[in-house]
Amino acid sequence: MIPTVHEVGGGRGRGRYTRYALTDTEHGHIWGMCAAADGLFGEPRRGTYELFGWVPEGAELRGWVGSRVWLVPDDEALDPWLLEDAESLGRLSGTDSLVLTGLDDYEGPPEGRRGPVRVHDGDRWLGSCREFARILPSDQAPSPLVLRGLAPSDQLRAALAKGTRRALDLDQAALEVQDDRGEPLTYRLLSAEVRAWSPSSHGTDLIDLELAGEQFTPVPEYARPIWERWLAGPPDTLGAWTGLDTRCRGAWLDLVRERDCRRAHRDRPAGHAYELDGRHITDEPGLYLALGEAVNGPGGYFGVCLAALDDCLRGSFGHTVPATLLWRDAATASGNLSQTLTADGQPYDLFVAVLDVLAEGGMHVTLA
Repeated sequence: MIPTVHEVGGGRGRGRYTRYALTDTEHGHIWGMCAAADGLFGEPRRGTYELFGWVPEGAELRGWVGSRVWLVPDDEALDPWLLEDAESLGRLSGTDSLVLTGLDDYEGPPEGRRGPVRVHDGDRWLGSCREFARILPSDQAPSPLVLRGLAPSDQLRAALAKGTRRALDLDQAALEVQDDRGEPLTYRLLSAEVRAWSPSSHGTDLIDLELAGEQFTPVPEYARPIWERWLAGPPDTLGAWTGLDTRCRGAWLDLVRERDCRRAHRDRPAGHAYELDGRHITDEPGLYLALGEAVNGPGGYFGVCLAALDDCLRGSFGHTVPATLLWRDAATASGNLSQTLTADGQPYDLFVAVLDVLAEGGMHVTLA
């Protein structure tokens, strides 16, 4: 059942309930609100790399490889290149090449670069190749984002009535998402270019608005169940994420972070004693999910990396220094996070690094 969407004015006021709000990021006004969005989930455009002369260091890579996979060139003057959410398509038939795909976090390697690289996933070296080639994505047009049953604001009505190409380019916008309780959850940035619109079957005076998808990155399909869980409301028990694999834990952690950025915080007074359940810290996302819940309860946030953890310890994220933390089952994290790699492949101990950041930030930790 689609929730009722009431009339929307030109300001920030909203009706009784909506799932999505299309907002102007520069001026802050709302273009419109709706309860359904087609094209929110899909497969993002992925960069593809062919690794010639692939020599694995361990088992052959098949399927999902890791959240952050680094291609480290043998030339120390060049920085490593990152593939996020990397997948292996396996060996090309009849060749010694391996094909990797992923989301290019940066622009990628210099044009024409084909030298040797070594590959790791942040935990272990995966293999090496004598040279590689970056295959550009196809020119296939991405799927549009269609906002169903949109209640348009006065500004959007005026733009649609004008109908010129310039008027229909809404420029930079954000699709704000709230959960079933009406609380802000997350948002997605996009370049909002109107392609088409028509009366909606969802109600009188509502429209279906189609936006071009060129500048919109859809949420990956594997993350859909995670989003559906959070759209129903934040978890009310600790450890709702513990049964997830590393890839889905990463999607859960993304929503924890994005939701936290949109909420006000009430810091506990100094001297508070926290307790961390370390039984399920078998990977890096699990580390930060467990820390977040130890400090801020179910679905709580307290960093997603060392730098973010350091920021949280400085205040305004639910706690005040000094404080104490009892870390139970610390051996689980120590056994799984002690042998990690930097971007350029240098070994370090993430477990010890986290303890150092906590100590420097005024959190006295007792391991149990």
